[in-house]
Amino acid sequence: MNRRPSAPPGEPAQKTNLITPGGYKRLSDELDNLFQVERPKLVDEVHQAALQGDRSENAEYIYGKKRLREIDKRIGFLQRRLDIARVIDPARQSGDKVRFGAYVTIADEDGKSRVWQIVGEDEADPSAGRISWKSPLGRSLMEKSVGDLATVHSPAGEREVEIIDLCWK
Repeated sequence: MNRRPSAPPGEPAQKTNLITPGGYKRLSDELDNLFQVERPKLVDEVHQAALQGDRSENAEYIYGKKRLREIDKRIGFLQRRLDIARVIDPARQSGDKVRFGAYVTIADEDGKSRVWQIVGEDEADPSAGRISWKSPLGRSLMEKSVGDLATVHSPAGEREVEIIDLCWK
C-alpha cells in the first residue's frame, strides 16, 4: 500500500508506540479502509456536490469537505502511530514479572478480582479488560510478580491491589 509520508524530514523523533500484533492490525486495517475506500468515495461525493453550483449554500459540499478534513486528520494520526509502532507479541513473552502483553489477575482491597491485559495506548479498552501500560493501574503493575502488592495512584486517590496470577497467552 502506498502511504503519504506522515512527518516532514527533520521533525523530532517521537517515542516508540508499543502495540500488540492485534492492535497493529486494527490500526493498519482502519488506515487502509480510510485511505483506499472511505476517502476516495468521499472525494467523489464532494466533487459531485461541487458540480451542483453555488458551494456557499451547498450542504452536501460543506459537510463533505468537513468530513474529508476529519478523515485526513485521522489518516495522519494513524500513519504517525504506525510509523513509531513497536510490535510485541504477548504469545512470545514469558517470565514471572508483569510486562507488556501480560494477562494479570489482581484483587482489590475489597477482595474483588479482575483480569487485565497490559496493552498499548491505542488498543486500551477497559470494558474489554485491556489497559494501557501507561495508565495508572498499568504503570503500577509493571515489573511486579505474583503475590506483590501494587499501589495505584489515580485521580480518585491511592489504592492497593494484589497480583494473584500472571500469564502469557
